[in-house]
Amino acid sequence: MNRFAFWLVATTALAALGCSEKTTNAQASAAPPPPDVLVATVRQQSVPIYGNWIATLDGYVNANIQPQVSGYLVRQNYREGSLVHKGDVLFEIDPRTFQAAVDQALAQVAQSRGQLAQAEAALQLSIINVKRDTPLAAARAIAQSQLDNDIQAQAQNEAQVKTAQANIQTNEAAVEQARLNLGFTQVRSLIDGIAGIAMTQVGSLVSPQTVLTSISQVDPIKAYFSITEQEYLALSARKGKAGGPDLLRSNSPVPLQLTLANETVYPRTGHMAFADRQVNSQTGTIRIVGAFANPGNILRPGQFGRIRALTSLNQNALLIPQRAVSELQGRYQVAVVDGSNRVSIVNVQPGDRAGDMWIIASGLTPGERVVSEGTTKVRDGTVVNPKPDTGH
Repeated sequence: MNRFAFWLVATTALAALGCSEKTTNAQASAAPPPPDVLVATVRQQSVPIYGNWIATLDGYVNANIQPQVSGYLVRQNYREGSLVHKGDVLFEIDPRTFQAAVDQALAQVAQSRGQLAQAEAALQLSIINVKRDTPLAAARAIAQSQLDNDIQAQAQNEAQVKTAQANIQTNEAAVEQARLNLGFTQVRSLIDGIAGIAMTQVGSLVSPQTVLTSISQVDPIKAYFSITEQEYLALSARKGKAGGPDLLRSNSPVPLQLTLANETVYPRTGHMAFADRQVNSQTGTIRIVGAFANPGNILRPGQFGRIRALTSLNQNALLIPQRAVSELQGRYQVAVVDGSNRVSIVNVQPGDRAGDMWIIASGLTPGERVVSEGTTKVRDGTVVNPKPDTGH
């Protein structure tokens, strides 16, 4: 073999070797390694279902304080925003006019009693005259007409005694009414509670139509929240089932949790007080009233919060992380990883949420593996490198 032939053979071999290496590199770039994904196992367990609703707080009893008599307001005896007790004097109305009415009524009672004494004395005299003249008239010692006049005078005196007695009762009732009106000049609290801002100032002329202030009993305090008609029907359908919560029963053992506006949970649990008698036809909701102990008067009427309560217990529910579910045009899908680490996209029907988990009503079976992180990396038929999701 000459030099030219040897060079030709060597060049051909090197070219073939270069093509082989390029083919191998192209094949390697066309088949990347399987993507890493986190997978969670479909769990089956009993899950409590909670309802959450917006609540408005209000006093257990709210009372408008109004005077029962008219007059000028002369004193305010309470501190606005403070706790007052039943019977405390909150305001005072000028009592002088009413004291004068009491004195006048007492004088009329004394006068009517004097008239009664006079009538009784006259009656006794007429009785004596009748007893004296009766035998004399029978013996014709006096004229019969004189006896008749004595009997008529006795009847008249008896009527005057009854009239005087009635006047005494009337005047005594007037005294009682005058004393009541005098007592009403001290405007008292009818309940224990927090007294609000005074609506009328000292020196104002007030009447029974004037609202002086308002008092709210805040321990316990009410929490009003509304549930939908559908929720009400669902709760009613479960009502009375053994082992299940019964939120609609008054004094229900189902505890109510109150979260305040600053996202703190009120430390005391509440209970169901009652449900309203009707569904609001405009909103399609029915109002529920809960009660919370409020010994420190921290909660006040008008505050907002959120009520959370156990509404049902889902037996043998299938749970997967919420982030494992994808929504596409109203359909919910999850990526299921089989034994050969191949992905299948499955349509599912989700139910209630439980924390960061989602209850799946249909489409999955217990023990299956679903992609919980990395769903954007996979398609139907993709082979993946699954790693357990330790967070679930």
